[in-house]
Amino acid sequence: MTIEQSRPMQWQFSERAQGLQSSFIREILKITQRPEIISFAGGLPSPATFPVERMKAAYDKVLSETGKVALQYGPTDGYAPLREWIAHSLSTEGTKILPEQILMVSGSQQALDLIGKVLIDEGSRVLVETPSYLGALQAFSVYRPEFASVATDDDGLVPSSIARVADGARLLYSLPNFQNPTGRSLSIARRRELVDTCANLGLPLIEDDPYGALSYRGEPMPKMVAMNPDGVIYMGSFSKVLTPGIRLGYVCAPLPLVRRLELAKQAADLHTAQLTQMVVHEVVKNGFLDEHIPTIRTLYGSQCQAMLDAMAEHFPASVSWTKPEGGMFIWVTLPKSIDAMKLLDQAIAARVAFVPGAPFYANDPETNTLRLSFVTVPPERIREGIAILGKLITPHL
Repeated sequence: MTIEQSRPMQWQFSERAQGLQSSFIREILKITQRPEIISFAGGLPSPATFPVERMKAAYDKVLSETGKVALQYGPTDGYAPLREWIAHSLSTEGTKILPEQILMVSGSQQALDLIGKVLIDEGSRVLVETPSYLGALQAFSVYRPEFASVATDDDGLVPSSIARVADGARLLYSLPNFQNPTGRSLSIARRRELVDTCANLGLPLIEDDPYGALSYRGEPMPKMVAMNPDGVIYMGSFSKVLTPGIRLGYVCAPLPLVRRLELAKQAADLHTAQLTQMVVHEVVKNGFLDEHIPTIRTLYGSQCQAMLDAMAEHFPASVSWTKPEGGMFIWVTLPKSIDAMKLLDQAIAARVAFVPGAPFYANDPETNTLRLSFVTVPPERIREGIAILGKLITPHL
């Protein structure tokens, strides 16, 4: 039998593969590539903040001085000097983080996948905020957990609501700083209550913190991992403070867990690129972020204010929204009669894009919500796009 005579290949996908779904945001981004679209959809850092020359100089130096090491395989847990730098940055006067607690990963999305692989079995209960980060829901869903939603209010996650859904839970996933998608942050009092509640329940707490450095006031909130390093899994990333193109993040976890995560990563990709890690260490080791991050805060803060001002001018009184003090997102709540998914179709036709809120809910989606990102859009385009949205919303009231 020749190849031409053979039967068509019948692919037998696993049940897990059959359950995979594309990110709704990624699908929207295909549309927003059109230059005429004013896109408030993507949670993408502004390219204006990328330190291109500093990165170029670091690549040149690393390749010139230690090129043979940088281009070789590396250890699974990561480049030791960078892990030491991260451990030092996470340590406080009362809490010392060890380099051995740090695992380098290929972007924090890989960290979510590894955590799911190590901690979640099919049917395991996983606690998430309402709403929560879509990327985490997508990563954990591969392992087919039972999601249980933890209540939130205008001040973020409500710790007192955890106990009623915590029975048998494997973990609680949280974003305490300028949360994606709502932009909300937990107060210090709520952070302490959250840490204490999880500790009393024996419930592992994930502290995902990609936006913590982006406080417009320049005063980052205390990290929960410093309050209980034995019970908190901290996730950090260089995507929002350097560039997402390098795909470099890290996990800080108690030693028994970080060793399991390392084994899972070893099976997945052996290690994160040694060259990338060495370059990032070269960039950050002498305090570059201390001078670079304030420029990001200033840019994002001014664009956030431009959007808030435009919303106050153009949105009807029946629409409400968050007023973040950092990060990249504003969360909008429309009247119950408006379906944000249908509104999106009208908005795209009018050359404006946003992300409907429903995909961010693990359970019981609120279809009258949406997320706006302001960081890649200049103020004049922000005002133009928000004015268009305001005109589209008004006829539905």
